[in-house]
Formats: sequence, structure tokens, C-alpha cells
Amino acid sequence: MKRLQTFLTLTLLGGMTVVLPVVILAILFQWLFGLVTNSIQPMTDWLSHYAEIKEIVADAIVVLIILVTCFLIGLLIKTGVGRWLHHCLDKVLGRLAPGYKTIREIVSQFLGGENDESLLNGQVCKAWVFGAQSPASMTAIVTATHSDGSYSVFVPTAPIPTSGLVYHLPEDCVELLPHISVETAMRTVIACGAGSQILRAPPAEV
Repeated sequence: MKRLQTFLTLTLLGGMTVVLPVVILAILFQWLFGLVTNSIQPMTDWLSHYAEIKEIVADAIVVLIILVTCFLIGLLIKTGVGRWLHHCLDKVLGRLAPGYKTIREIVSQFLGGENDESLLNGQVCKAWVFGAQSPASMTAIVTATHSDGSYSVFVPTAPIPTSGLVYHLPEDCVELLPHISVETAMRTVIACGAGSQILRAPPAEV
């Protein structure tokens, strides 16, 4: 009876590990699609009314127009004039909307950062936040290196790696792991430590 109960439990959990990510992804996609379509609804209504096309086609056209516009703006800010205009816009919005800079930095980090300042461009390390003599270390990402040899590191919390704490540690409390990518380290955080053997494996085995 106990074996049957164990078999049923493990089988159910195995099925859930397959189904739940798909369901969560579908819910996230549905939410994101609804958010986008609601935001562009006025443009969609105007386009479907005057061009006499279906609403879903109008949605696709409007999204395409937005993407092309973002691409053209991206090309513009690569020029000297574009960078100057962007700087002026940042300056004006920073004064008129106090939360603008914070939002811009969050979006910038999410999309890859500016001037190699993204968290994804950091270096994985093991951090001894309780001192070099402590046996306890944490998975961390180096976010800044200082002139005295010390580091600022971000320690993500499991299973949500976007939240965490920032520590400023001396050099002897940080062991750099250049052979491990940020994405690989984040996967171990999301898995609540599962797969962390890679943090202790020599570079040749990674």
C-alpha cells in the first residue's frame, strides 16, 4: 500500500512538473497579450474601421508598427544627434517625473542594460557574506569592482532571482567563477539550490 501511495505521488508530481510550466506560460502569454491589445485598442479600432479588416489583423499591424518604430528610434539614438536628443529627453523627464529614472533603469536592466551595466553581464561568484572564516557561502553576481579590490555583489533569493540583497565585500570574501554564466547560476537559484554542484566543479568539468 505504501509503495502504491509513493508511486501515485511521484507520478502525480512528475506530471505536474510537465503541466504547470506550460499552464503558467500560457497564463503569462494571455495576460501579456491582453495588456498589449488593451493598450493599442484605440489604434486598432481606428485601423479596423477605416481599413475594413478584422480586429486580430489590426492588432498584428499595430504591434508591427510599434516594433518598427522602436527599431527606427534605436537606429536614431546610435547617431550623435539621436544621443543628444535622448540625453535631453532624459533630463527633462527626470525633472518632470521623479520616478522616470528608476523605471528606465529597471527596464534597461531587464532588456540587457547600458554600457555593460546589466546584471546579465556580471560575473558569477561565491560570496562569504559572514566573513572569510565562515563556512557558509552564497551564490552571487558581481555588480561592481572597486579600486581597493573590494566588490559589490548581488545575492538573489530563491526561487525568485529578481529579488535579493546587495553586499559590499572585501576581496578575500569573494571567489570569482568566470567559467559559469549568469544564466546557469540563476537556474540553480530558481531551483532552490538544485544543480549547485556546478559551483564547486573545476572549470574543466563545466
